[in-house]
Amino acid sequence: MACNISSRIGWNAGESRKMQLQQLAYEDVREQTRLGSQHAVLATHQAAAALSGIEEIESLDEEYDTSRPTFTSDTLVYDSRSMTVFDDDSVSLATVENRIRCDLSLPDDSDGYQRRYLESEEWELTESTMSKRDGDWYLHLGFRKPNPQPKLETNDGNRTVLGVDLGIVNIATTSTAYFASGRELRHRHREFDRIRSNLQRIGTQSAHRTLEQISGRESRYLRETLHIVANDILEEAITHGCEYIVFENLKHIRERAPPVKEFHQWAHRQLVDLVEYKAEAEGVRVEFVSPEYTSRRCPECGHTCAENRVRQAVFECVECSATANADYVGAKNVGWRFVRRGLQSSRRTGDGQLALKSGTVKPVQGFVPARSG
Repeated sequence: MACNISSRIGWNAGESRKMQLQQLAYEDVREQTRLGSQHAVLATHQAAAALSGIEEIESLDEEYDTSRPTFTSDTLVYDSRSMTVFDDDSVSLATVENRIRCDLSLPDDSDGYQRRYLESEEWELTESTMSKRDGDWYLHLGFRKPNPQPKLETNDGNRTVLGVDLGIVNIATTSTAYFASGRELRHRHREFDRIRSNLQRIGTQSAHRTLEQISGRESRYLRETLHIVANDILEEAITHGCEYIVFENLKHIRERAPPVKEFHQWAHRQLVDLVEYKAEAEGVRVEFVSPEYTSRRCPECGHTCAENRVRQAVFECVECSATANADYVGAKNVGWRFVRRGLQSSRRTGDGQLALKSGTVKPVQGFVPARSG
């Protein structure tokens, strides 16, 4: 209810910024719900995030008919002010009445991955979500690493860039030749969409409950898949010593995604968000460049024309005859554009270089093979 109140106020006011929406909606949320002050604040922030997602879709496709985001599932966000986790595996939670203390349901294995987060000084508790499923409440604890000193501040001369191309056939491709296939993602989305359409036509209460369960399963599957891809991209950056991960500016990506573009635009946005917060924990910067002509420019000779793109997945330069996977070409061009931009440094100190599978390429020296051993 609180999120819907905030969403309505933000929608009518054209406001999606977190702090501004908090100022607009906070009093109404407190008056119309039983929530305490901190939960009311977090509800306005949830609504702001949803409204920002709508704005992103509108910027990608002006003709796409959007509507005010609504919240149908029972969820509650907790942060350090409204939740405390204790060493005895219990948690204190603020409720509308008072604080309650509950035991955490953790695996018996003392070496389980949950312990690595709960007991490690490298991780700190962040916003967590309480959700209701099948009549039970589940608390999903969120963790993050304290912000380290960014690697780019070391000013150590060579700064290496990982370029990432976002697409349909491959949801992500890096300049180091990592390919994250989007085939299974597309297949599962089509299946969920087909089932969802059938249930909506039935229209019964039972169908509505099943629809909510289906939507929850789809969201969890997508989230888990995108987390894996984000981890893989970050691993590519770390393995190749990259201080930057560079994506296309998402506001220009609509040209790539015909009938399923809304879904892929959402997936790309979520993937980039995941990479951003994961990269921040490792001191790696995420930057963006215009994707203009990145699918048409030959990374070998620089010749740029539409005829270079033979098919969706194939690139063949009409000037030098170089051939490659089209997504891989796009990833190299995305990273190369940032390298050539001087890494946004006014002093332009050091040599920027693009990470490739077997080495790097520099503006002056050209390809530099990786050291063996």
